[in-house]
Amino acid sequence: MFGGVELGGTKCVCLLGTGPDDIRAQSSVATGTDPQAALGAIIDELERAAATHGRFAALGIASFGPVDLDRASPTYGWITSTPKPGWRRTAVAPRLAQAFGVPVGFDTDVNGAALAEQRWGAGRDLEDLAYVTVGTGVGVGLIANGRLVHGLQHPELGHIRIARLAGDLWPGACSFHGDCVEGLVSGPAIAARAGTPAHLIPADSPVWEPAAHALSQLLHTLVLASAPRRILLGGGVLQSRPELYQPIRRQLVKSLNGYIDHAALASGLGEYVVPPGLGALAGALGALALAEDSLKLDGR
Repeated sequence: MFGGVELGGTKCVCLLGTGPDDIRAQSSVATGTDPQAALGAIIDELERAAATHGRFAALGIASFGPVDLDRASPTYGWITSTPKPGWRRTAVAPRLAQAFGVPVGFDTDVNGAALAEQRWGAGRDLEDLAYVTVGTGVGVGLIANGRLVHGLQHPELGHIRIARLAGDLWPGACSFHGDCVEGLVSGPAIAARAGTPAHLIPADSPVWEPAAHALSQLLHTLVLASAPRRILLGGGVLQSRPELYQPIRRQLVKSLNGYIDHAALASGLGEYVVPPGLGALAGALGALALAEDSLKLDGR
């Protein structure tokens, strides 16, 4: 059995189990702006679950970022330059590893979700896929040649700059980049543009057209940069507005303009740009997958 923690922008989800068909305990705590309080609450939740269901063999952490994934770094397992108030330079993995004394797997929330979807969900058995989440922020997890993509750091494609919809001059809401993708289509950005919470914005509001266009531009970049065999597009914004899938697919076809001639990109992209198979639990299940893989790295 494994423990898993997904650190999200609004809440942190704790799981005990082995996968989507074997979740033995599930709970959540508020992320808030006090990381030590949140991490303490996570430890309490996992200890309470373990007292009922038994100890777990490894722990996986799928965290919002940016994070340090370099195992040789003195700040490995830390959240680094996040815009999340209060969480900059927080030692997440070291704190939880010390609390439980088991192998710990650590990655971004979106990389974790991509791993879970490859193992159990809508990307099952694909060697190359992209997982995109649109919620409090915009994140992209990538798997290429069967492995999560890491390099200088992890992908942060939610912060790329894009070709804006003609005539759209709204400055964006990202505190770092203004009108990057996250600054245009995250839940808080859409709410700021509309002047009302995103889930209360009517389906015919003019804010959705530039949002769909911006997301199609992100997917255009993904298709050309990493050539995923499928793009899983989810998160709170898409869950509340599933009607966005069609205009996003349509604008992606228009943007690519026939440049990529592949059967997967034919027939309106209905089987290429799809919702995640694991729904809102993809990130937390990704933490369980990271826990399982940490045992292999640990040699157990």
